Amino acid sequence: MIRVVIPHHLRNLAGVGAEVSLDVEEPVTLRSVLDALEARYPVLRGTIRDHVTQERRPFLRFFACMEDLSHEPPDTPLPDAVAAGTEPFYIIGAIAGG
Repeated sequence: MIRVVIPHHLRNLAGVGAEVSLDVEEPVTLRSVLDALEARYPVLRGTIRDHVTQERRPFLRFFACMEDLSHEPPDTPLPDAVAAGTEPFYIIGAIAGG
């Protein structure tokens, strides 16, 4: 089971708590985790990644094991601790303003 922590606005939209658990087939990559998340919670489709390009939305970031994975290719394997379920994969809402 992969643990995913999602930001407050997406929690409300999906009607879930701060952390969800997902079954993800190997290899555990950014793409496979996001695919599993969107499959389980279809209301999140298009909120994390663009519908057409599948690129990350500008005000969201991805973190795992204290590493920023936001600019990594979609097929980047996630750290072993995330794949084992001992550490969560974080989707963080960025803060902007000025």
